[in-house]
Amino acid sequence: MRICLISEGAYPRITGGVSSWIQTIIEKMPEHEFIVFSISPKEKSQSEIKYKMPPNLIQLREIFLDAHLIKEPKHGIRYKITESEKKALLSLISSKETDWDTLFQLFVSSRIDSVMNFLGSKDFYDVVYELCSTQFAHVPFTDMFWALRSMVLPLFICIDQKMPEADLYHSVSTGYAGVLGSLAKFQYNKPLILTEHGIYTREREEEIIKATWIKGYFKDIWIDYFYNLSNCAYEHADDISTLFERNREIQVEIGCPIEKTSIIPNGINITRFNPQLRVRKQGIHIGAIVRLVPIKDIKTMLQSFAIVNQEITDVHFYIIGPNEEDEEYFNECLQTAQNLNITHLHFTGEANVLEYLKFLDILVLSSLSEGQPLVILEGLAMGIPYVSTDVGGCKELIEGTTDSIGSAGYIVPAMHFNLLAEKIVVLAKDESLRNKMGENGMKRVNQLYQEDMMLRRYEQLYQKKRGSEEDGGNRISVKGTV
Repeated sequence: MRICLISEGAYPRITGGVSSWIQTIIEKMPEHEFIVFSISPKEKSQSEIKYKMPPNLIQLREIFLDAHLIKEPKHGIRYKITESEKKALLSLISSKETDWDTLFQLFVSSRIDSVMNFLGSKDFYDVVYELCSTQFAHVPFTDMFWALRSMVLPLFICIDQKMPEADLYHSVSTGYAGVLGSLAKFQYNKPLILTEHGIYTREREEEIIKATWIKGYFKDIWIDYFYNLSNCAYEHADDISTLFERNREIQVEIGCPIEKTSIIPNGINITRFNPQLRVRKQGIHIGAIVRLVPIKDIKTMLQSFAIVNQEITDVHFYIIGPNEEDEEYFNECLQTAQNLNITHLHFTGEANVLEYLKFLDILVLSSLSEGQPLVILEGLAMGIPYVSTDVGGCKELIEGTTDSIGSAGYIVPAMHFNLLAEKIVVLAKDESLRNKMGENGMKRVNQLYQEDMMLRRYEQLYQKKRGSEEDGGNRISVKGTV
């Protein structure tokens, strides 16, 4: 089978849980051919490829959403869009029931010569004018025009693509990746699977609420817009999986049909992690395996480290992970650490994580949002207790749900650096507690989160969709493609 994986802001140039998940799927399913269609926000992030390309990865397609900004648009063109196309464009901003098939048809018809030209066209002007006249009379027209233009530009760049042909499409999030998967289903009439690691819309909502560059009256428009993008994927996908029950509940709350949903937890190859290789080093060694980006809230972690630094003697801190993804934020973290006067703090950059897991005593995660972090599974597999914020599936991994294994660490509210520090100190002062919680973590990973379990579930899903596609069970109506 030829499978097209569609990712946003991840594989192959950004490391992290989603990228590792993609690499595992491709490497461990050599009987299938894979295409990866990757969406990146900025071309400057086109650093070197971080993963070895498996031989069954037959094509890597990348689009950079800022590439079109260097093109000077032609203004005032009239594309003569139909009334139904105009209504579809209006519904994209003003309705939760967007006519996606009409939008897809407009862009795949080759009538739009350039996305930038279309956004400078009289037709787009007419759409903005009608929105201002009917729904946003209180908003200055110029503000609305430029806000909507910046809002829909990345989307239109995506749906202006001719998707590669495959037997099955698998989007690794909603958002632009979910819309591209929906476009592929529209173009080729093939099955679409959606996997959500984190809930994309909730992550975007948090970012928008905090954003200073979006004026107050536009925040609701932006938030509704991203929910609209997710509903596109929920509508078109044949099967929708996520990593744990709370995520599934949120999907249904947002509008995902419950009958499409299933839970497929992450899994790791436990043979890579051998707790017997661990060595005890002098002092207490505390680590975080993390990308240095705002959503990981490294500053809260640093504030907690500063408290631990005062409470525990001979303590060492390691922030292990790439720091080039957001250089401005990395520099802010360096300044924060300097201001807090944290001693024995090491920013390692990209590193061999296994070498650190051999001697770390405690692991920490301070994220504002997560799915089901592979780094927690890896740390637990090595018998290291975790202190984590209560986001995504972290509580389920550390405290368990239906099993009676016991806690493998502590969960604290997001952004509470004092509570984070308090639990780190408890573990740092009690070696027997660390050992007990480490054993609990190993048991939980061995019983519930092995890689083979995850791969078997996805293979079953792929085979199920191939069978239903061959017998016509997944075909959309001819009317929908005209």
